[in-house]
This record gives sequence, C-alpha cells and structure tokens, in this order.
Amino acid sequence: MPDPHAIFVLLLTLVALFLFTRNEIPIETSALLILCVLAVTFEVFPYPIDAGQFHAVDFFHGFGHEALIAVCGLMIVGAGIVQTGALEPVGRILASLWTKSPALSFLLTLLLAALLSAFINNTPIVVLLIPILVSVALRTGGNPSSVLMPMGFATLLGGMGTTIGTSTNLLVVTVATDLGLPQFGMFDFALPALMAGSVGIAFLLFIAPRLLPKRTLLLDENNQRVFTAHLVIPEGSFAADKSLGEIIAKTAGEMSVGKIRRTASTFLPPLSEMIIQADDRLLVHDTPEKLKEYEQTLGAQLYSGSKQVDDEHPLESKDQQLIEIIVHGRSPLKNRTLKKIRFIEQYKLVALAVHRGGEKIQSMPQGLGNLRLLEGDVLLVQGRRENIDALKAHHEFLVLDRQLDVAHTKNANLSLFIMLAVVVTAGFGILPIAVSAMVGALAMLLTGCLNWNQATRALSVSVIMIVVTSLALGLAMQVTGGSEWIADGFVSLTRGASPAIAISALIFLMAVFTNIISNNAAAVIGTPIAVSIAQSLGQPAEPFVLAVLFGANMSYATPMAYTTNLLIMSAGNYKFSDFLRVGIPLTLLMWLVYSLLLPMLYDLH
Repeated sequence: MPDPHAIFVLLLTLVALFLFTRNEIPIETSALLILCVLAVTFEVFPYPIDAGQFHAVDFFHGFGHEALIAVCGLMIVGAGIVQTGALEPVGRILASLWTKSPALSFLLTLLLAALLSAFINNTPIVVLLIPILVSVALRTGGNPSSVLMPMGFATLLGGMGTTIGTSTNLLVVTVATDLGLPQFGMFDFALPALMAGSVGIAFLLFIAPRLLPKRTLLLDENNQRVFTAHLVIPEGSFAADKSLGEIIAKTAGEMSVGKIRRTASTFLPPLSEMIIQADDRLLVHDTPEKLKEYEQTLGAQLYSGSKQVDDEHPLESKDQQLIEIIVHGRSPLKNRTLKKIRFIEQYKLVALAVHRGGEKIQSMPQGLGNLRLLEGDVLLVQGRRENIDALKAHHEFLVLDRQLDVAHTKNANLSLFIMLAVVVTAGFGILPIAVSAMVGALAMLLTGCLNWNQATRALSVSVIMIVVTSLALGLAMQVTGGSEWIADGFVSLTRGASPAIAISALIFLMAVFTNIISNNAAAVIGTPIAVSIAQSLGQPAEPFVLAVLFGANMSYATPMAYTTNLLIMSAGNYKFSDFLRVGIPLTLLMWLVYSLLLPMLYDLH
C-alpha cells in the first residue's frame, strides 16, 4: 500500500492530467501550478529517504535537465532551418512533381515528411509543406484535405525513428538513462520504427484519403470555413434604427447574430424586436463571402480593433488581397492579442475575422483586436501583396493563399550544414545531444541564421513547463514508490499473461493517454512505470521503455493531441470527427504492429 506522500503524488498526477486537457487554462499555467503545489507540499511535509531527507527544490532541477536543454537547442536549430528557407528546394521540387504525377508526388511527400521528421522537429516541416500542398491542390483542382492530414501523420511516424525525432523521444531515453538503463544511441530503435512506419505510410497512402471527406478551403469557390467577426453599424446605414428581425430579413434570413455590443460594457441579447442603433457591433459567424455580402447589403462595415474596413481600406480591391494566416507555436500571436503586438502597425495588414476549429467564439467583448488568440486559430487578413509577402518572409505565421512563395536566403545552406553537424556529432557519440544542440543553436546565432528575438520565439514556454512539471511528477512517483505501486497493480491485472501481452497493454495505455493529455507528460510519467513493470516481470527494461516511447507518439486520434494536428486541422478545415475517422484506425494499426514487433525483436519470453 502506498504511503501518504505517494498517494498525494498519484492524486496530484491525476489533477495534472485533468488540467492539461482544459483549453480555458493555459497549459503552462497548469504546469506551474502543479509544480509549485508539489514543491510546497514536500517542503512543508518533508519526505524521509535512505540518504536523509528529500529536498523539495530538487523538483525544479528539470529546468536544467539534459533532455530539456536538448529540446530547447533543437527548437532553436529548427527555427534557423525555417527562418533561412533551407527547405525551399524541397518545396520547389515537390510543387513541380505534383503538377506532373500527383500519385507519385503524394508518396514522395509522405516519405520525405517522415524522413525529415526523424532529424528535425516536425512543426517546421508541416509549416513548410502545408502552403505547398494547398497551393498545388488549388492550381490543379485537387483536394487538399485528402493529403494534408496524411502528411501531418507521416511526420509523426517518422519522428519515432531517432532519439531526436521528437521531444517525447528525448525525454523517454533521458529519463530511462537517469533510472540506470544504458544510454540509447540515436538509431537504436530505428529498425522497429522503420518497419512499423512503412505499414503506417502504406495506410496513409492508400486508405486514409478514402476515409477523409472533401473539405473546402478559403480559396475554394464554395468555402465553408466559418469565421467570427464584428459588423459595425454606421450612421445612415440600412441597419441603423431598424429591428434585428428586419435586418436579418434583409439578408434573406441568412445572417445569424450571436451578440450585440452597444458599448464597451453593454451587451444585448439578439432578440428579434431589438432596435439596432448606430455604432452597435453585431457578432456574426459566417464565411468570408457571406460576411462581405452582409456588409454590402446592410451598409455595415467589417471591424477589426481600432481600424475599420471602408472605402479607403476595402476588403478587396485591385491592390488588396485576402488571405488566411494560421497561428502556430512560434507565432508572436500565440496566447496574445492583435493589439498587444500592434499587428496593423507592424505588418501593415488588417485582421477582419477569426476562425477557431471545433467551436464558435461566443463573444468578443473587447473586439477582435483584444481577443486572446490560441494556437491553431485562423485569421482572415486583408492587405497589399507586398505586405503579405513581407509577412511570409518573417516566418512567424503560416500563410495560406494561392501564390506559392517560399523564401530562400543566403544562409539557407549554412543552416542545413549546422543541422547536419548537430545530427552527426550526436549520432556518432562525439558530443551528447544536449551539447551538440546547444552548440548548433549558438552557431545559428553567430552566423546570422537567426537573431535573438527569433531564437527566443522558437522556445515554446508550454513545452518547457510541461517537460519540467512532468519530470518533477516522475521524480516524485519514483522517490515515493508510486511508480512501483502502479507497476505492481499493472502486473496483477495482467497476471498470467506473457510479457508480450504486458507490452501490448502498455503501448495501448500510452496511446490513449497521449491523445487525451500531453504526450510529454504521458512519456515522462510512463517511463519509470515501464521500468518497474519490466523488473517485476524479470524482463529487460528496454522493450518496455520503447513501448512507452512508441505509444506516447501515437498522437493521431484528436486534434489537440499534438501541435501539428492543430495546424493541419486549421489548414485543411477538418472537423474533430475527421481525426477520429483516420486517427483511430491508424492508432490501432500501429498498436498491433508494435505489439508484434517489440516482443519479436527483443526475444521476450
């Protein structure tokens, strides 16, 4: 039976897993809360160990953990690859091939995405390939939604192949080393990953496109992506001094108003008899084309922050274009507002509306300019082509439009060489990956591939905090014996079953966890449990650790399971059900393949 400290740690872990699934609380805030509660509790109620007393400050050592240092270094190196446009030749070649042989190009895209993801964080790869695939599909009349999700999942499959493929891999192998296991080499588990990945690629190539319904994008003629915007009612417009019922009737009953904002603090219900006054703002959900239609029909104006879209700044004109930009992990808009970063002044573009996958934004009390934007949000933006091109060159947003334009700078080849040096020195054991990644980050800065602002934006606070907190929880479970207690319970439940069944059950458990909570949290918490299970069964720990690693990477079934899933969801206009439709079969397939491969390759008996 676990002692009170172990029970507390297990309960706190459950609370952490719950908080990590709550969208309304920033994950970094939840992680810091759990970390502080853990540290304060162990300081107020000391825990005795054989060497004396466990010190609560040890929970903060995760900030200097080798795995986190490596993850941060690789984030910066990956940002250098993106910033210099080093993968531009890849994009050009793929774009050219897609127009000649779509079937062969699809296969090459999946293989290339998987291969690159074994060495480079998959986010920049997805950011590179999304506009290429969308642009080519629109030019050739193809269906972008049939290729975007398979491409995204291919990067997840490829990321399993090396110790640096994902942050999850780095965490698992480093924690395993901390627990006394031999150090994993960069390619030590490449064989099972390659074998299983080949099966997965075949599924993505032949089956996944048939499971996906066609989803229209912004640039299609029949766009179905719903944006949220404010329509401001000026003096003299048709809508001024009319009832809401009359206004809706003017749009043939098509317009749906969510809320009416009269002043900064006054909000009115959208009742049919409500009289609309000049300067009222109507919260409307609809497609870009419908928003423009309502604007013209009612004599209203689309509104963003402190700048209106009017005759001087029309939604569309000869020198103005309409694009979508997606907020990704390294965007300055993530968890911030348009006003906070002075979007209009800095980029000379106007954001008109916002789309949030899977939900309608129910209110924007301070307007779009003051709405805190989340990763995966899509902004409908208007501006001149020259300003749109300048926005692309910043690599701070994922831009979707018809014009394929991937910047390539003079430092592109240099950034590739730095990345290659990081991989080679770590792969041959010349330097630990934490050291080689940090040296690579320094080289990116010294050579001008990145500046310090770009480097700091490359660091994801949410990833850092979830890693540190997960390491702290894993340490607490190990010190208090909580992981051993869970392992004993796992062994009891599978009593009489073979080690192969135990590994299969562990993979399945991690696959479920990673699609509900953070994959890094599942990996760090699961690794000491896996080692304890192996010891209880009298089996080598390596295949059980790999069961956690592979299972925690199966982030296919939900859009929030992995960062790139959110980008794919926004770019492809997918629904939550689309991820279930493709992700669940892929998860089950990978689970079965790894359940067969690991016992066979490691000769478990």
